[in-house]
Amino acid sequence: MPLMTHSLVCLPFAGGGAGFYRGWKNLPAHAPRIVPLQLPGREELFLDEPFTDAATAAAALAPRVAELADGPVALFGHSLGAVLAFELARALEQQPAVDLVHLFVSGSPGPWTPRTCRATGLDDDAFLARVQEFAGYQHDALADPDMRELLLPILRADVGMHEDYRPATDEPLRTPITSLRATGDTLVTREQAGEWRAATTAAFRLVEPEGGHMYLTESPLPVVDAVAAALAAPSGAAS
Repeated sequence: MPLMTHSLVCLPFAGGGAGFYRGWKNLPAHAPRIVPLQLPGREELFLDEPFTDAATAAAALAPRVAELADGPVALFGHSLGAVLAFELARALEQQPAVDLVHLFVSGSPGPWTPRTCRATGLDDDAFLARVQEFAGYQHDALADPDMRELLLPILRADVGMHEDYRPATDEPLRTPITSLRATGDTLVTREQAGEWRAATTAAFRLVEPEGGHMYLTESPLPVVDAVAAALAAPSGAAS
């Protein structure tokens, strides 16, 4: 099956929106069809209340994926987006109409590893400093006082959702998983990225592109190449 028939549904990291993935232009021929999934509270859904629970978010997003999907579907998420994609994959496995073929998680420990260092409850300056420490990255808009005021509630909701996340079950998925963890990531260890192996009964791959925790803000190519390689591999193959 040609790779271009696959849709890669992309979920944003904390504070991000679909616009990040919409910026992935002029991709190589082996790239899948990028389908950014918007979350409430940002960009064109700015007036909507943001999600505060990952399982609730997945239940709400699953019907949208079914509407957007055209052929086989893979999911991608980075950091907070990884646990959202995991919960979304669980929801989609219950929808026979969706041909879910792969889950790509990035910059994240396994789903059963809780966040121990928290930002929730801190005042604004301390909260933003802690989040920047977590991510090794700060959105340029946070330097603008007016934009910061608009973005803080969304970022707080996202961070709280991530920090409070606990899977409802220990049951693994049936969907193959690729875990991406950049070689220079100081926030997620190789061992933590490998914890996703326990999250599936199917094939598992660990891919380590160069860069830091937010490697995908530098270029989409490491993600595109990892997705292309995994989707082109024989079904059930693992590395």
